[in-house]
Amino acid sequence: MIRTPELVEALAGQIKPRFKLRRFDELKIGTERTYLVKGLIPRTGLVVVWGPPKCGKSFWTFDLVLHVALGREYRGRRVQQGPVVYCAFEGGGGYSARAEAFRQRNLPEEHEPFDFFLLDAQIDLVKDHPDIVAAIRPQNAAPACVVLDTLNRSLNGSESNDKDMAQYIRAADAIREAFDCVVIIVHHCGVEGTRPRGHTSLTGAADAQLAVSRDADENVIVKVEWMKDGAEGDVIASRLGPIEIGTDADGDAISSCVIVPVDSAALATRIVSRRLSDRQRLALDALNEAALASRQSPPIEWQVPAGIQVVGVNHWRDEPAQLSRDEWEKKYSLPAPAETKCDRTPSDESLVLSNE
Repeated sequence: MIRTPELVEALAGQIKPRFKLRRFDELKIGTERTYLVKGLIPRTGLVVVWGPPKCGKSFWTFDLVLHVALGREYRGRRVQQGPVVYCAFEGGGGYSARAEAFRQRNLPEEHEPFDFFLLDAQIDLVKDHPDIVAAIRPQNAAPACVVLDTLNRSLNGSESNDKDMAQYIRAADAIREAFDCVVIIVHHCGVEGTRPRGHTSLTGAADAQLAVSRDADENVIVKVEWMKDGAEGDVIASRLGPIEIGTDADGDAISSCVIVPVDSAALATRIVSRRLSDRQRLALDALNEAALASRQSPPIEWQVPAGIQVVGVNHWRDEPAQLSRDEWEKKYSLPAPAETKCDRTPSDESLVLSNE
């Protein structure tokens, strides 16, 4: 067949394109629910919950997804109910005790069955994810959430190797795509404790990342580090409450822990209201006074938000020294030091940002 320009044009009009382009005016916001737990877990995607060993990340994740399976509001956040599959790749034997502790604290003695399923086995996710999908399919409904706890115990390779991690992410994505669900990956932190352990491609692939830590009072603190389509910085505070759940064959008590809510607002107030030292209060007050006096805008190349002012470091340092002894003691309620103002040339000057 000879393909003339006319024939090519006619055939092109009959072939349905694979991709569709949408004009700007066609882009409208959707009203459908895009969350599983509002402000914490998206309805679909990959979520990383990470933290140091023994910080309570598995206890907290277990408690969270049980609320999803039950369709219960979580800490004042709306929840979309759905089946949950929790893959416990380490410490699987302890989950029966955790389930009993949750049952005794949070469920009536007679309660309706709900769709929460535990898979406790040692697997290689890259190789075995088709079998996990096959094990889930016979259930009555597709899961809303699949938890992989932990990454380390389900990866046959190195967390720091880009190829190994890329294969793991693809396997987790295959589970997500099979059920159009969210996959939560529970992971450890690195030695420095500032980010998830291993290759950064995991963070790059995640739709949300939640950091778990313990504070000075041993509270379990969960912080929303970032979320692609949501607010960041929210904090969920809890504590691990020990509970006796029965006795063993020797008559000794069997115990586990449950997640108990802690008032995040009160916790934040306690942290924020930590008392400044006299020297810190003096420095902060002096910075505010110097900024108000200077009214100097930052250089345009700094590209800082409007309303931010700058003040020279030397001006900041000299601000308290402008006061007489009586003014000093009245203003700062501190004994006035000896006069310390010294001559400085403009070339010594650096700039400090202030939002006053």
